[in-house]
Amino acid sequence: MVDNTVRAAQAAVVESLRRQFSSSGQVPDAGLPIPVLRSWARCQRLGLDMGERVRPPSTTRGDLMVARERSAALLAHASGVMEHLHEQIRSSGSMVLLADASGMILHGIGDPAFVDRASRVVLQAGANWSECERGTNAIGASLIERAPVEVLGAEHYLDCNGVLTCSAAPIFDWRGELLGALDISGDHRSHQPHTLGLARMGVRLVERRLFESEHARHALLSFHPRPEGVGCLQEGLLAIDPDGEIVAADRQARALLGVDERRVAGLGNFSNLFRGGFGTLIGRAARDPAALVELELRSGARVHVRVRVSPAWQAGAQAAPASAARVVATPDPSRSARGRVTLEALSTGDPALQFALDRCARIVGRNIPILIQGESGSGKELLARACHNSGPRADGPFVAVNCAAIPENLIESELFGYVGGAFTGARKEGAVGRIQQAHGGTLFLDEIGDMPLAMQARLLRVLQERCVQPVGAGSAVPVDIALLCATHRQLGEQVKAGRFREDLYYRVNGLSVQLPPLRARSDLQRIVRRLLDGSSHHPAPTGVEAAPETMAILAAYPWPGNIRQLQNVLEVALALLDEGETRILPLHLPEEVLQAAGEASPYSTASHSVPPRSGSLHSVSSLSPLPLSEREARPARLADDPDLLPLRRARALDDDAIRAAIARFDGNLSAAARHLGVARNTLYRRMGRPF
Repeated sequence: MVDNTVRAAQAAVVESLRRQFSSSGQVPDAGLPIPVLRSWARCQRLGLDMGERVRPPSTTRGDLMVARERSAALLAHASGVMEHLHEQIRSSGSMVLLADASGMILHGIGDPAFVDRASRVVLQAGANWSECERGTNAIGASLIERAPVEVLGAEHYLDCNGVLTCSAAPIFDWRGELLGALDISGDHRSHQPHTLGLARMGVRLVERRLFESEHARHALLSFHPRPEGVGCLQEGLLAIDPDGEIVAADRQARALLGVDERRVAGLGNFSNLFRGGFGTLIGRAARDPAALVELELRSGARVHVRVRVSPAWQAGAQAAPASAARVVATPDPSRSARGRVTLEALSTGDPALQFALDRCARIVGRNIPILIQGESGSGKELLARACHNSGPRADGPFVAVNCAAIPENLIESELFGYVGGAFTGARKEGAVGRIQQAHGGTLFLDEIGDMPLAMQARLLRVLQERCVQPVGAGSAVPVDIALLCATHRQLGEQVKAGRFREDLYYRVNGLSVQLPPLRARSDLQRIVRRLLDGSSHHPAPTGVEAAPETMAILAAYPWPGNIRQLQNVLEVALALLDEGETRILPLHLPEEVLQAAGEASPYSTASHSVPPRSGSLHSVSSLSPLPLSEREARPARLADDPDLLPLRRARALDDDAIRAAIARFDGNLSAAARHLGVARNTLYRRMGRPF
């Protein structure tokens, strides 16, 4: 967290600039980030009043429904990413928001206390946060700047928004079309320097999911100049048809290749870009789908690639001319939708988990609803998908609905759909609800314990009659669904408290299975290995493993966020690995994990202060003293472990040595780190900087 003294100094500078601007009418030419200055100038031209009070939303429920339908694909792919981001900032007094290209907020998820405060300035679904509506703010500015923007406290143009700190990044499709923005907002007093980086990471995940979804019928080629970059967010993605034509390149691929969206169509055939045949590459991928192949570009540069092909692409390739079809191997059943996540695949040796898996295996396919109970992050949706993929409906749709994430005023139309003209602003052609979308497959109602009572009554009728009646429709539509539900609440207690219908409870509770929390499981080693092998958003480079002392620390941690939290911790650790590092050491773990396990932090951060954003990233003078605590000495049994050498070196360094090394190499932290014999990220941490 930014030092209070530095924060106060920054706030004083901004307030001084606001007073000067208010009295002179002249936009400052310095003292604020360039995007903020440009935004202030635009707001002045729009005639906005800095002292204007909070405007109520100018949109209706119908407007929000239309906007959500218009951006349905974006919303569908961003929702999971938003939940993932929120898990990383939970309890920090923040929220994650998704806006469309016009600035209308489509969806938000956050800490309840801050969500309530945010609603006072109308930072909520349905409100428009374009600059012309809300003045300088991160959402509106990022949409105009088409670049990530951070707006802190009084940098907001309108006084009423000065209680916020906002970090937003724009979302584009592969053609370069602006789709919207992803924003993380919080209290202006609790700004974190890494928040904008989290927003950018979230945008990359959303863009990649959109690209993969749109090009599911094409072969997807992932590439990066370094092998460890393949499978990470830094990889580029190309979509290639069965004839070897490159039909699309995502934003990261264009950056790596040095082309813009206007030149994607000019990339032409695979052989125009790479030396070597596309058929040979596909044949090798069919034999070993996980293979990493080194290819040479026509420019002479070399990249590492991995190819993924779906059954849909295989079908298209089989229908292609013989010259193209000859290189296509028979699809590997183990890679199909049925084989990706099954009950058998989830078996990792833990007795409590195995008991739940065995019970599910006996019920799947028998038209008996399953209620999955467990703490947040314990893998309830993963188990639900495994049940679906292990039964006779595996080839049908799996439709997941988070009952806690849908606004109460929208859950009816989300679940049941609506006909054209059902309410003001509704689409003329209407919309199919999530229950109807699951016809022939599985409906998974996550966090059903948070469903409003009124919706519980309608859901009960659907389950009894196996028909769904869209909003505004005169007749019901038959549906054939298997039902899976999950909750972290004790539904029996909810029934007694009158918050959950008793008749619905007995309808959804055909078989109840309890997922054990991570702290009670005996298979931590195998879970870590699976996450590192690619179950996380940032799969580990080949050969990366957690060192024994790291595993000991992970085993001692109570994991209140369960597997989801463990996944986040491993992603942070992977991001902290320097090039060539293959072992996750204690110094790569977040400090909260080290402290909770009784370990000393590798770095003392109590006296860190982060300089204002206008300072140089490599400023030597920004380094503050770091007193070492008495607990920072490692146990004697680890004293001679060579894997702890970087950690011991980091502790042994004094600030003068670090300043001297950075000065010697003109601010090049990589060179300074090599000279000092420590990881580059060690220097970032010692400087109190985000990385």
